[in-house]
Amino acid sequence: MRRVVRTVLFWAWAWALACAWPTALWAGDEIASSEGIKRASDSVVGVLAKAVDNATSNATLGPVRQGSGVVIGPDGLVLTIGYLVLEADQVLLLLDDRRRVPARVVGYDVATGFGLVKALIPLDLPAAPLGEPGRVTDEDTLLIISGGEDAGISMARRVSQRSFSGYWEYHLDHALFTVPARTDHSGAALFNLQGELLGVGSLVVSDALGPDQPSVAGNMFVPIDLLKPILGELLAQGRSAQSKRAWMGVNCIELGGEVRVLRVSRAGPAEAAGLKPGDQIVRIDGQPVDSLQTLWHRLWGGGAPERDVALDILRNGRSLQLPLHTVDRQSSIKQPEGT
Repeated sequence: MRRVVRTVLFWAWAWALACAWPTALWAGDEIASSEGIKRASDSVVGVLAKAVDNATSNATLGPVRQGSGVVIGPDGLVLTIGYLVLEADQVLLLLDDRRRVPARVVGYDVATGFGLVKALIPLDLPAAPLGEPGRVTDEDTLLIISGGEDAGISMARRVSQRSFSGYWEYHLDHALFTVPARTDHSGAALFNLQGELLGVGSLVVSDALGPDQPSVAGNMFVPIDLLKPILGELLAQGRSAQSKRAWMGVNCIELGGEVRVLRVSRAGPAEAAGLKPGDQIVRIDGQPVDSLQTLWHRLWGGGAPERDVALDILRNGRSLQLPLHTVDRQSSIKQPEGT
């Protein structure tokens, strides 16, 4: 029944697109491919994951996570956003025909935020071809497709492509931002009208247009071109070489040129060092910190993943220096028993 609903939804959407936005059926000199879009829709699945009981990520993500993924290989390889399957003990792929297919995590990449899972039995679903996000313009009509119980398809526009720094020790040099906002964004797939995959959904943001622009709600997508050079590493090693880097276990926010601590991870390096919510990080290893991007880049570029760093902080107006021993993020991720 769900497959019927998805098919009806697809053709209803296609008819609405043709009637309301006839010019959107053209991308340069190419006509939008109904077969390509149908393949794209069929390639998107739901993802349901349950984390291990002692997962530290449960404090922020919860023990059960639900979102979407997209088939990118004929062998049941599914790409999703990494936080859905971080420290996952069980993963199910939710298909349109109501099948719940067990899968295993084969990759979680800290640097990009991608997650890879592989179905344990055949999916019999088409694989989405990988597109070129760099060729997308703000005038192009794009599609956001989600899977699972509340599968949906909608039109979107790219409104900016720029750097993004996350509060959870994360940075992308080139992220895709689209409007209007979709709440079912986690792992949702961003396609062009030829049915080529452009990105994987990560967040709802309030500043889709960028800094110093009017506040507009939208979504941030991790561009698919970040996957292409590291896919082999993810399949072979579970992560890319770029993901072997220092981790403090801290969430921070940037406000007016100041970087302040929001929370510290339980039993992480920041907690062990005595860092507290509300602390302002002024310097790291003697280098000034005025933005999240600066903090993360200096943390990752300062040496080996496991090393001692010096944090100069302001706490209630007092200057303090805290020694902190960073670790490789991978070493702090809980694994299911027997893994």
